[in-house]
Amino acid sequence: MLPCHTKTVAQGGSVAKKMRQQTRKKKTQKGVAIYHDMKVYENFERSALRIFECIKQAEKSSPGAPRFLYIDIQGHRNEAGGYDHDAFELIKDYALGFLSDYLTEIHTPLYDARNPGKQRNDIPDALQINHPDDGSKYGYDAGSLGIQPREKEPANRKTAPTVRAIADYLGLEEAACLVCWRRPVERAHVVPTALGGSMDVRNFALLCRDHHAEAPDVADAESFWAWIDYAELRDSPEKWVDAPEELKEFLQRSNVRIGKEPREPLSFFSAVKEELKSLYGWGEGDFEAVAWSELMDEFHSVLDTATGRHFSIDKKVSTYAWAYDIALRRVKGAAGRIIRDTP
Repeated sequence: MLPCHTKTVAQGGSVAKKMRQQTRKKKTQKGVAIYHDMKVYENFERSALRIFECIKQAEKSSPGAPRFLYIDIQGHRNEAGGYDHDAFELIKDYALGFLSDYLTEIHTPLYDARNPGKQRNDIPDALQINHPDDGSKYGYDAGSLGIQPREKEPANRKTAPTVRAIADYLGLEEAACLVCWRRPVERAHVVPTALGGSMDVRNFALLCRDHHAEAPDVADAESFWAWIDYAELRDSPEKWVDAPEELKEFLQRSNVRIGKEPREPLSFFSAVKEELKSLYGWGEGDFEAVAWSELMDEFHSVLDTATGRHFSIDKKVSTYAWAYDIALRRVKGAAGRIIRDTP
């Protein structure tokens, strides 16, 4: 599924189950349906930005048309079984608190709401997200290099959950790789057990052998999920090869690439540089921002303290890229807490 997409339909349309139900109830009002499925690998920031861009796109393509937002949530559960901080913030504070003026209706797993007034169409040019500055443990602390799992109170398990249990948590009808949808899958720890990661179902992803071998072994859960998001976007064209022709035609009209696109072979360090640029937003100046010897000393400190080793794989591009990014922040005195709001 695309991160977010719009479709001009009768209210409700066929984008999701709730939209089909709405269609049966009322077919008279025309508008633009905007559907976003918040995947387990999306945090609040990435979901919020994607929904915002879809609303801007909807206004550009259908000026003034009523907009109906539909949000689904996969994973993102807290210890009590309810939605975690990111999902609850997306639904309550962002959708209802900020976006509601720019929409006609909002439909989420927690509530349905209709704008009591007139939908506004003066959508801001950009979305600015202000992160909490209250001393809370939000984001990864690059200064301490401790572990930052997504689950705050992990279940007291001694063994890994079943593949089926992980698939259910991830919102997958069938167990498939989160990146490429291939099968069979392997259970991948988000935060490695060697670093203190738990056996809680929320600390697992399902990946094929190839993407499991690529995924980072780092102390920060959100950086792991950001990499999954990045890899899914990078490798997504091959997902659609076996899709129904009708869906392929829709995707092609939406400028979605279809087919396996081989990546240019790169040396290990060239691949690390490419990931630093694509995932962590490094520019050419960042590679020359500090003395190389100082960066390397800090890099090895991060590597030894906050990364793990995946079975027999000596080194991974994704793990090294993360360690270089953290090391540069520490050398530049900009460690602090890191919020992964890209890709």
